[in-house]
Amino acid sequence: MAPSTKKHASGRACVVPGGFTEISLKFTSDSVATHKLYVKEHKVRAQTSHRPMDRTLFLLNVPPYCSEVVIKELFSQFGSVQWVDLRDHPGSSPESGPKLSRFFKPAEKQGFKVGYVVFQNAASVSAAKSHPHDTPLLVCTEQRTVKTGVQKWIEQYTQSFCAPDKLQQVVDSFMEDYDKRKAEEADRQKEEAKQQEEEEEGWVKVSRGPKGTKARPHSEAANKRTLAKESRNRKRKELMNFYTWQHKNMQKDQIADLRKKFEEDKQRIALLRAQRKFRPY
Repeated sequence: MAPSTKKHASGRACVVPGGFTEISLKFTSDSVATHKLYVKEHKVRAQTSHRPMDRTLFLLNVPPYCSEVVIKELFSQFGSVQWVDLRDHPGSSPESGPKLSRFFKPAEKQGFKVGYVVFQNAASVSAAKSHPHDTPLLVCTEQRTVKTGVQKWIEQYTQSFCAPDKLQQVVDSFMEDYDKRKAEEADRQKEEAKQQEEEEEGWVKVSRGPKGTKARPHSEAANKRTLAKESRNRKRKELMNFYTWQHKNMQKDQIADLRKKFEEDKQRIALLRAQRKFRPY
């Protein structure tokens, strides 16, 4: 993202190409260098419930030393933050399915990320975008200590170990949730099998739709299964070999099948002989 070449007045927000607003970061108050965050209001075609467009701020160029907790505390000065989501690439949605413990998740990639900050009120988004570019936000303060370098590596290495009792609790909790999901899935399959049996007996389930609409069969597959069953019943009731022509036709079909199988066996034996793999005994 190339910054704008225009000079911005002191005390005003700096807007760069792409509609992003520039927010400066300083690691400490004594730091000389500053880091630039680029933020703008989150706007997409399909709105989702976990990222409402009027209350979500999109972040670019989030440094590795800024965790979700740090970003939440930094942007809390603009308003109450509901939650923060940091990702490697924009557009990815939160993980679906059961929430895994940190012990079973792969190691996070270290690098610059993108983020989504969801506020409680829409006015907080405007307040963050209007923050003066020459007033940097402090990442590390006396109230909020952020470790970097060797200290951060030592902390991550220490946190990678866990007590066996705590790990056992996490495993037991996960297995309880797993068994519960499996039981619910089994109950659902039993209910579907029961409905299928009722449909195969000749009944067609009619579901009640919205008011003013006509009722219709539950599924087209049920109608096909019912017709197939009726066809099988009709075939069983037919008199086989009752007429002489039926008996002759059946014999011709059987002889034709035997001849076809005999020719296939001859070809297979010839192939095995050519490959020198024929062992009759």
